[in-house]
Parts: sequence; structure tokens; C-alpha cells
Amino acid sequence: MKNKTSTATKFLIREFFQLYPGEAARLLNTFPVEETVNYLQAEPNTRAVQIYTRLNQDIAAQLIKLMDEPFFSRLFTTIDPALASRLLARLESDVVEKLLALLPKNVAKELQDLMQYPPETAGHLMNPRALTFYPDDTVEHALKMIRATRDRRILHIYIVDDDGKLIGMVPLEEVVFSQRNERLATLIKGMPVSIQAMSPREDVVQLLEGSKLISLPVVDIDGRFLGVIRYDALVTAAKQDASEDVQMMFGAGRDERALSKVTFAIRKRLPWLEINLATAFLAAAVVGIFEETIAKVTVLAVFLPVVAGQSGNTGSQALAVTMRGLALREIRTRHWFRVARKELIVGFLNGFAVALTTAVIVFFWAGSFGLAVVITVAMVVSMAVAGFSGAVIPIMLKAFGQDPAQSSSIILTTVTDIVGFFSFLGLATLFASVLNIL
Repeated sequence: MKNKTSTATKFLIREFFQLYPGEAARLLNTFPVEETVNYLQAEPNTRAVQIYTRLNQDIAAQLIKLMDEPFFSRLFTTIDPALASRLLARLESDVVEKLLALLPKNVAKELQDLMQYPPETAGHLMNPRALTFYPDDTVEHALKMIRATRDRRILHIYIVDDDGKLIGMVPLEEVVFSQRNERLATLIKGMPVSIQAMSPREDVVQLLEGSKLISLPVVDIDGRFLGVIRYDALVTAAKQDASEDVQMMFGAGRDERALSKVTFAIRKRLPWLEINLATAFLAAAVVGIFEETIAKVTVLAVFLPVVAGQSGNTGSQALAVTMRGLALREIRTRHWFRVARKELIVGFLNGFAVALTTAVIVFFWAGSFGLAVVITVAMVVSMAVAGFSGAVIPIMLKAFGQDPAQSSSIILTTVTDIVGFFSFLGLATLFASVLNIL
């Protein structure tokens, strides 16, 4: 009888955790971390992921050190990389290094990239080890967690929803003087001032000066809580910002600044100018292939910059959107197909719309229906390829460890010029006799 009861109880618990992973996570938040990790490791990976990703982030980070190596590898290869990086960032650097060695190389590199923020951003200044709570948590639970940390620097606690998005910030003194059974949701007084992780240091300083803050929450592009910039870091940021002009006078830093040394600027710029010269001759060579066609139909030379210019603008638009996505970490290299497909479709549809207008102008300008058809097809093809290239080039450079901002535009210009010239002049030559252009 006892065995039947025990089996039925286990079955009910298993069904409850499977059907209501959010409630299960809230329940496990109150358990000792050793019991929680033992339970998760005994569950199938799919269910463990559903529950683990819903745990309080502080508790989820504590569990990492207690996990078996095979379980950690399975779990952190499966969960969302953004969440994985946020949790790992709460651990000591030596521990993170050992844990990343357990993961596949591509996953480990992606997590490392997500945890590293450029030196002059809010993400670089923040401390990811900040206590977070849910709106339904009680004051008593919050005080218990605060006492367990023994961190005297805690001045605020941060309230997040089930997706980890910041919804409130409560001063510690208000928590201390509230009733023990009171829910933290009742202590929230509006949305707190926060800053995105990729925002420049200057924005941090402006918020410090304008809002008189003693701590500043940091969030990602979707509003998920990442960490906090405390007062000492805010003051450091202000001092660095004040001395930035002096540093630039001496060309300090890895990147070129407005006041960098001439030799530094030349060393950074000249190689790319030489590469740009080579690619310009490459595009000129394409035009040279069709020199005979241009000599016979000189009007082609008039419309050649139109095709190349429109494809160049299309590529630049796609490049700007993709570069922004990479800079703000909205996309990663594994999203290349989705981004490229979207820009290919946008380029094709925009190309079709622009090509119709161009065809009307060309028909009345040159008096040739055939030439209008040729330039229409060439413009659709070149703008579709330009949109695709503008998305793929920076992602490929990023994947190969290069700086997309420095070299993407040069490569893109080469691609759009060659495709634009070749499609227009090639079609004109191919259909010359049929369309009576020559």
C-alpha cells in the first residue's frame, strides 16, 4: 500500500511540474539549493530546462556550481544564450572559464561574446551580481535572501517578471520597515530609471548628473535586467568622462579618435584605402568587359550610375540595420539566414517598385522600350543582391573575428558596383539584337 501511495505521489508531482513549470520554479525557489539541483538532474533535459529557466536568477546562478558536468553541458547548450550568459556573468571569472571549457566551442564562444561588453559602455561598468525578486515574493523572503548575501552595499532590490524584465526597484529601507507578509509588488512606485547595456558611458554620466542616482539598473534591448551600476562605478565613469579629452589628445585607446596622432590615423586608414583602390579597379574591369557595347550605345553610360547608385543605397540600408543589430546584440551570427532572407525580400520588392519608376523615365528619355525592360530587370536583380550582401557581409566578418564597422562598407561597395554594372551591361549585350538596342 505504501509503495502504491509513493508511486502515485511521485506521479502527481511529476505531472504538476510538467504542466505548471512556472509554479514549480516558484516552489523550488524556496527549497535548499542542494535539493533543487538534485531534482533537476533527475529530470529529463526538456523538463529541467523549462523549470530552470523560470527560477530566480540568483538561485539559478547558485545552482551552477553544484551541477554535475554532464548536466551542466546539456542544460547550457540548450537554454537561451542570452539567459545563459546573464547567469554565468554572476560567477567568478575562474569558475566561468572552467565551465565554458565543458561546452562545445561554438557555444562557449557565443557566451563569451555575450558576457563581454565594450570598455566604454554601461554593460562594462555594471556589476551583474544584484539581487532580483518576483512581485509575489514577500518582504520576509527578501530580507532572508539579503541577510544570506551579507553584502552591505545593497541599497535597492530589483523586481523582475517571469521573463526577467525589470518592473520595479525598491529601496532597502522601505523593505525593512514593511510588514513581513507584504508582497513586494505593493512596494513598487513606478518604473525605475534604467539604461541599456550597450549605451555609451556618456549616457551613464548624464543620468548620474540629471537624476542624482546612487545606483543604476542595466537592462538589455528587451528590458531584461542584467545588473546594476553602483555609486562608486558611477563616480568612476564621471571621472573617466571628464578626462576623455586629455586622453584623446595623446591618441590613447585602441580605436582612432578625433584627436589621435596622425601616424595612428594613417596606420588605421591607409590599408583600407589601398584595398578600396584595388576593388575600384575590379569594378572598372567589369565595365571594361562591355566597352564595345557602351561605345555603340552611349546612352548606357548615362544610366549606369543609376543602377549602381540604387543598389549601393539598398546595400547601405541593409548594412546599417544589420550593424545596429550586431552592435546592440539583437542578432548573432547564427541568425544570418533570417536576416539575409528578410533583406533579400526587402531588396527585391523595393527594387521592383523603383525599377518601374525608372523604366518609365528611361522609356521617355531614350525612346527605347527594350532598354527600359533591361534596366528594370537589372535594377531588381542588383537591389536584391545588394540587400542580401548588406546583411551577410558584416555577419560573416563578425564570424571570422574581424571588425564589421571597419571593412563592411568597402566590400559592400565592391559587390554592389560589380553586380550593378554586370547585370545592366550584361543584359544589354545579351539582348541587344532582340531588343534592337545596338
